[in-house]
Amino acid sequence: MTDSAPDTVIEAAKKIKLLLLDVDGVLTDGRLYYGNSGEEMKAFNIQDGLGIKLLQKAGVQVGIITGRVSALLQRRADELSISPVVQGREDKLTALNELLQTMDIAMDEIAFVGDDLPDLAVILRVGLGITPANGSTTLAKQASWQTNRRGGDGAVREVAEMILEAQGKLDTLLASYQ
Repeated sequence: MTDSAPDTVIEAAKKIKLLLLDVDGVLTDGRLYYGNSGEEMKAFNIQDGLGIKLLQKAGVQVGIITGRVSALLQRRADELSISPVVQGREDKLTALNELLQTMDIAMDEIAFVGDDLPDLAVILRVGLGITPANGSTTLAKQASWQTNRRGGDGAVREVAEMILEAQGKLDTLLASYQ
């Protein structure tokens, strides 16, 4: 897993205590689905969910900062015990700075996965800025690392395994499934 990440990314990943995620384009494929009655639907990848659980089991906190507001997202976050969840915040850097006032975590101990321009300011300031394979070209040029997997299709799982491997925790976690 870490063979696909440069040494600088592995070194940064060793320090990560908090993984923050955007939602649309990261936890989902970025498409919005609406039913005839106006209901919104999103598809979340089950492998990403297990990656989040593995991080939490290893002591890495997982949170969300997203520009949209969605009851579906809150339901998924509750299922996975994700906290903090910050919704409806287009200025994600301000949201992050507000979060840091309530947490004992330094900026270089945070990884953030985002896929488009609203995520750029955060990607440039955290210890490990990541974009999925389907991230915008601008983010791909600015991020520390781009995953091989697309958002909504295992990108978060790939990030989780890379962080856990860099921290020397992946093999122990995987052994619990054998």
